[in-house]
Amino acid sequence: MIHFTSLEQRLEQEVLEKNTLENLLSADDPLQVARRQKNQFAILLCALFSYGNAKNIVNFLQKLDFSLLDLSEKQIQKALTHLKYRFQNEEDVKQIFITLRRMQNEDSLENFFTKAYLEKGCVLYGIKNFLFSVWQVNKKYSSYGYDFFFGRVWRNVPNSPLKRYNMFLRWMVRKDRLDLGLFERIHTKDLFMPLDIHTHRVSLKLGLLKRKTYDFKAVVELTNNLKKFDSNDPLKYDFALYRLGQSGRLDEWI
Repeated sequence: MIHFTSLEQRLEQEVLEKNTLENLLSADDPLQVARRQKNQFAILLCALFSYGNAKNIVNFLQKLDFSLLDLSEKQIQKALTHLKYRFQNEEDVKQIFITLRRMQNEDSLENFFTKAYLEKGCVLYGIKNFLFSVWQVNKKYSSYGYDFFFGRVWRNVPNSPLKRYNMFLRWMVRKDRLDLGLFERIHTKDLFMPLDIHTHRVSLKLGLLKRKTYDFKAVVELTNNLKKFDSNDPLKYDFALYRLGQSGRLDEWI
């Protein structure tokens, strides 16, 4: 295992080099599309469709007409034909847009994620509140692809790493040359790492993580270890760790 002090110094340098718009554009990433959106629900769409190969994700996101979120449900149904992505079929995509359109008419996206967080002091309650709202506004629709897209409400502690929601919150809460910082009422210290296969593998190899199971316990362990480097902003290391794994240069970096 690498000594934490030297690892911290190296990661700090990676953050300086990688948390930039120039580096973001150097390889496919859904944040490239998300940064161009003014509608926060459109940014959420970019995050929740972010599973699978990064190039395929970006290609799909570039096909989406995010302005449909401001149109009627009939217009959404008419416009979104022959469009599907992996687990989501045509009707799933239509219902996803309809659900978010209804939520957009009810409250701001920041309120959906922050009300419960402010009451409980944990972003998990914000995510859980958002999920409760999803199932309230569109009770009649359910399918494998639709349920996978939004995720299911957990009882006590989530088993899922919640990668896509944690990534979305990173985009929306952190503010630097990379992230958007559009949410103002969630503190960066309360965010959880958006653990994916790249950051999981890299973190194991660097000794930042011992848990080999890809689950929420691993997310907590990694987040807590990164707080030893920066207690106020542990997720500033996320993109640098992800790029180390994505680029395949971890062995030479070590």
